[in-house]
Amino acid sequence: MIAILKYNAGNVRSVANALSRLGYSYCLTDDKKELQKAKKVILPGVGEAGSAMQYLKEKKLDIAIQQLDQPVLGICLGLQLLCRSSEESHTNCLGIFNTEVKKFPPADVVPHTGWNNLLRAEGALFQNTAKNDDFYFVHSYYAGLCEDTVALCDYILPFSAALRKNNFYATQFHPERSAGAGEQVLKNFLHL
Repeated sequence: MIAILKYNAGNVRSVANALSRLGYSYCLTDDKKELQKAKKVILPGVGEAGSAMQYLKEKKLDIAIQQLDQPVLGICLGLQLLCRSSEESHTNCLGIFNTEVKKFPPADVVPHTGWNNLLRAEGALFQNTAKNDDFYFVHSYYAGLCEDTVALCDYILPFSAALRKNNFYATQFHPERSAGAGEQVLKNFLHL
């Protein structure tokens, strides 16, 4: 069973629909025991870092997520919450990835919305994708480059389009909205 974390963030339904299209069963949950039993866990999200982290802490899901040992995929806000901190609402996050999430400068060109290709993409998530594949982004905040960066995009400045550390994977782009290339990324995660 794939667990999709329910934590009052948007975009949960599109991830659920993508899993259904790929033929996978899933449960939508904010229960720690369900997360621990799942074969894979996905943290989807469109939303605001401060309120999302507050919900995770209230439900003690912050600690539960940090202790997961099965493959975990953070998408968009999910990636940002897996980082050390976010400028959005001055939020301390989960600290899996040792990088800070910052707002794109200047304010008149955010959010970054639309299709972009990746300047570099490596590792298990990107098997069977092409160098010129485009992925769909919609975000005003970005994760800085760090030792866990496995894919790089450039919008105003270079940023982490994907991160990986141990069993934790994350994409700033939305694979569930990125056509065939995104579907391949999801399949790669589901086959880990």
